[in-house]
Amino acid sequence: MAQHSWGTTFSGHSPATLSEQSGARPSAAHRLLSLDIVLALLALAGGLRVLYLAATTPALPSEAATVAHAYALGHLTPFTDAGGAGLSRFGWLQLSAYTMVSDAFGRSATALAAVRETMLVAAVIGTVLLWFLARRLGLARWAATAAVLLIAVSPLALGLQRLVVVEHLAAVWALGALVLITTPEAKLRHDILAAVCLLAAVLTSPLALFLLPAAGWLLVRRSPTRAAVVAVLLNLGLGVAFGPAAAVLRPHLAAAGHPDVADWVALDPAWAVLSTFALVAGLAVAALRPFAVSGLLLVAMLLVPGVPDTAVLALLLPVTPLLVAGVAQAVTRQRRAAAHQSRAGGRTGLVVAATASVLVVGVGWAYGFSALKPSPDRSGPLTDAQGWLRDNASGARLLVDDAAWAELANGGWPTGMMAPPAACAAACPAAEWAVFTHDADDLRQRYPALDGALTDAGVVAAFGSGDQRVTVSRLDLPPADPGASSEDSARAHAGAALAASTRLTVSQDAAAVLRAGRVDPRLIATIAALAALQPVKITAFPEVPGEESAGQPRRRVQFAGGEDGVAAFYTGQRDLFRPSAVARTRDGVLVTYPLFAPSGLLVPFSSP
Repeated sequence: MAQHSWGTTFSGHSPATLSEQSGARPSAAHRLLSLDIVLALLALAGGLRVLYLAATTPALPSEAATVAHAYALGHLTPFTDAGGAGLSRFGWLQLSAYTMVSDAFGRSATALAAVRETMLVAAVIGTVLLWFLARRLGLARWAATAAVLLIAVSPLALGLQRLVVVEHLAAVWALGALVLITTPEAKLRHDILAAVCLLAAVLTSPLALFLLPAAGWLLVRRSPTRAAVVAVLLNLGLGVAFGPAAAVLRPHLAAAGHPDVADWVALDPAWAVLSTFALVAGLAVAALRPFAVSGLLLVAMLLVPGVPDTAVLALLLPVTPLLVAGVAQAVTRQRRAAAHQSRAGGRTGLVVAATASVLVVGVGWAYGFSALKPSPDRSGPLTDAQGWLRDNASGARLLVDDAAWAELANGGWPTGMMAPPAACAAACPAAEWAVFTHDADDLRQRYPALDGALTDAGVVAAFGSGDQRVTVSRLDLPPADPGASSEDSARAHAGAALAASTRLTVSQDAAAVLRAGRVDPRLIATIAALAALQPVKITAFPEVPGEESAGQPRRRVQFAGGEDGVAAFYTGQRDLFRPSAVARTRDGVLVTYPLFAPSGLLVPFSSP
């Protein structure tokens, strides 16, 4: 097939391929050097993404639904999200396939981490493809390295590529197609594979359509015949996917929301400045013009209401480093050509410009890396909530949001015992508990039946804080009697009297908890009875994780000394005063009562 010129750079030189510039095939030493560079960049990109995989910010609300769909598809269980997560069955299938093949759900601490691992693999594959594409476009080794380094180390890329966004998968498919298209001496099989990759990209995300102009432009430059073959195959596939198979294959974008483009740019302002310059300057470089056009089309989508900024940036992310490096190479060659009579001055100017650029980028990155804040806790509040539910509500029916559904299902909770918000379209299924990972106000407005189910709910345990807060609520609690005396004041009065007893030896912290009225009334009553039989030493009222922040009284006590008498006393209790657990520990005897003490166990106290 005929080979056409790739156009000219600012210097008038062709950037087509390294072999065309040198007139000879790269030597084995050059290939080994390129391999060493690629491996080093892969180690850097992969290592940083592992470090920031568990970062908590920026957070994407629709990520939880995508994780749940990936889990449900891999485990052949139904799931309907609460809306706003978009639709990408082919994308979910890819995520599910990786997690099944790699056993990611079985190895990872959380379901979210398991599916985010897929994003890490996609980012590493994209790094390799970007290197090959840069070299096949004629970028020198230093320029290709700079392009990959920008996407490997940028805080914006680290923060964005850790999120479960199907557009990352679409970007990998598109990069694969572009590498195939730019393959020297390409055969028919390369064209067929390129068409398949482009089709896979569009079926993963409809935004990948904006990368088709770059692919078509490159194909026409190389050979109109090749362009026609790929166009026919691609249109045939799209016709089937968006026609007879639309109900199964047609993707839809997620709803727009936070984080928006301003949130992402704040992580790496230098990326925004360099990308804007490169997108415009790339139009003047013939070899880069196809990518600049596709990049500008994607930028235009950022201005369209309802289009998610995160999805657009995920596809734009690998395009702009390529343009930045390509423009830098073109400018360098132009400066060298213009400074052939004053070589030293030309080199000095290039060094100064490069140093200034590195300093600007470094300052921006210093802020971006600190803003990502990788979390040392790989489990998270949902894992803590799951442990609490296992101890206190095992086998109960739950109302859960999308994020809680995925984590609890991955932890072994039967999916048939969980109802997501979408199940409350008409009426909520019967449930005893509700688990939500964020403020449920939006869900309550969207599903009136859910609002009715949560009206009489009371928060029993809470884990995490801020946007990461997870609440566990008991449903159908009896309404509080406005005329009843305060239970808190009764506990505080009885606790203070108990702490002052000479029959008790109470640590300072435990005495403070008693006087504050934060001890379960069953513990207060039984400790008073036990003190009448034998001297009692209390070292602590250990908090049940999650309950203190929800305002629940402490229902555990740690005794020291007289273990036999204490254990016999509590194991002999009956009915309301029977504890859920009496355990001998290294420090003595730990007694635990179940949730929800009956009201009226303590005499109400009122001021004279």
